[in-house]
Amino acid sequence: MSKNVLVFVEAREGGVRKVSLEVLNAARKIAQDGVVIAAIFNPEVDSVEPLAHYGADKVVTVNHPNLAIYTTDAYVQAFSEVVKEFNPDAILMGHTSVGKDMAPRVASRLELGLVSDCTDLGLSENEVFFVRPIYSGKAFQKRKVIDGKIFATIRPNNIPLDFVKTGRSAERIEYQAQVDPPRTHVKEVLRKVTGSIDLNEAKIIVSGGRGVKNAEGFRLLDKFAELFGGAVGASRGACDAGMCDYALQIGQTGKVVTPELYIACGISGAIQHLAGMSNSKIIVAINKDPEAPIFQVADYGIVGDLFEVIPLLMEEIRESKLKGVAK
Repeated sequence: MSKNVLVFVEAREGGVRKVSLEVLNAARKIAQDGVVIAAIFNPEVDSVEPLAHYGADKVVTVNHPNLAIYTTDAYVQAFSEVVKEFNPDAILMGHTSVGKDMAPRVASRLELGLVSDCTDLGLSENEVFFVRPIYSGKAFQKRKVIDGKIFATIRPNNIPLDFVKTGRSAERIEYQAQVDPPRTHVKEVLRKVTGSIDLNEAKIIVSGGRGVKNAEGFRLLDKFAELFGGAVGASRGACDAGMCDYALQIGQTGKVVTPELYIACGISGAIQHLAGMSNSKIIVAINKDPEAPIFQVADYGIVGDLFEVIPLLMEEIRESKLKGVAK
């Protein structure tokens, strides 16, 4: 069962987002002996080269002045054109802010079904199935498309980068999109600074709740996360209390993350927060309250004051690094 799979590739600051490389690996799995087509809008040279290494057989560079900055109307129209032009059997994109905005509109425009926020996929009896969480991550369901093109969005940090061949090349195709004059004009993009690592793509996240007490407490978390090369997140309670920016919020009304390691500091474990992080590979909880709900989902728990525990952990980590350098 060979399929031609089209992947929407997100580029940022001249490079490809990690989630798009994961989606290319997912596409390679679905395609088998078929063709994986990567579509990237107004790319810079640096963002095109890695696509073949991660599974693309063809790279379609979609060009138009109105695609320089993301706007819903322009991107939906251009990508819908690309789908019609290349007529793939399956379409994949990341379940990011852009993917969540585009995918339902493209699906509606092309009258396709959509399986969103998938955390896994596989093949069974020559059919593709997708796994997605439901009930705030308490259960998972398998879904498959029984008619028409397969269309799905993939949650970041869930598909392993199994397919990487640095010597691989791809056919490059330039495509001049027809885009209507925009109804909206983006004058300026102001990015909130939440650290050098995107929370959605971070492998390690140190997250703080009301127990962090204040903004000074979050500076301690920043230093802690730096030792791991991780990112800092927060519960809604911490954001509401003004301890940090809402751009750090993880939970049902914030970002949904699936890092390899999630360290919850001073977070009680409200269901709204668990919905955003319960699928993390390993969860470590630090809390003074031994009855805190966070311990029910944690793989490891430390009952204690985070302002005493974290400095001790930081000291141990520094010593381990020094020993590693000495060896």
